[in-house]
Amino acid sequence: MHKHGVIFAGIASLALSVAASQANAEEAVSGTYQADPGHRYITFSYLHVGYSRPILRWNDWDATLEWDADTPSKSSISVIIDATSIDSGVEEFDGHLNGDRFFDTAKHPEITFVSTKLTKTGDNTGVMTGDLTIKGISKPVSLNVTLNRTAKDDFFKVNKVGFSAVGTVKRSDYGMNYAIPAVGDDVEINIQAEFNKPLD
Repeated sequence: MHKHGVIFAGIASLALSVAASQANAEEAVSGTYQADPGHRYITFSYLHVGYSRPILRWNDWDATLEWDADTPSKSSISVIIDATSIDSGVEEFDGHLNGDRFFDTAKHPEITFVSTKLTKTGDNTGVMTGDLTIKGISKPVSLNVTLNRTAKDDFFKVNKVGFSAVGTVKRSDYGMNYAIPAVGDDVEINIQAEFNKPLD
């Protein structure tokens, strides 16, 4: 391997080992955390007429995490999404998504998720179950969650935790049946988020 390749591989390996060593659910500080607005993403995708899987996102959302370091399974989260902030990258399509065939944001400007249960499945993994409300319809959904890292961030003066979560919902469960089955019913959700709690 080229000398530079060895160096980069070593740096990557070190970074991964540091991240892994700090992904400890019990060492995260208990308390109330808010989503870091500069490092939080909710994207979703679906099968479009068999040709591709578009990736869309909501630009504006907030979440409050109540973290219990002694018993992580007792932790909870609530999320509020500005449904009007949907971003497909295509302005005309965003208009359709805001319309009554899809999210009907004039009548239902918010999407919410409130957790009801967290089941630990590994040292840093779990299944988060909660109620997802879209267009006034609430359905239970489950997300596979991974705790990526916990740390005390002295630069920003916060305790920080970072998570990834994935899951699948059916849009027909929320009254969005338009173009099924040509456009897929299953919607894959991907969440990447960092949460901050001010240092005491």
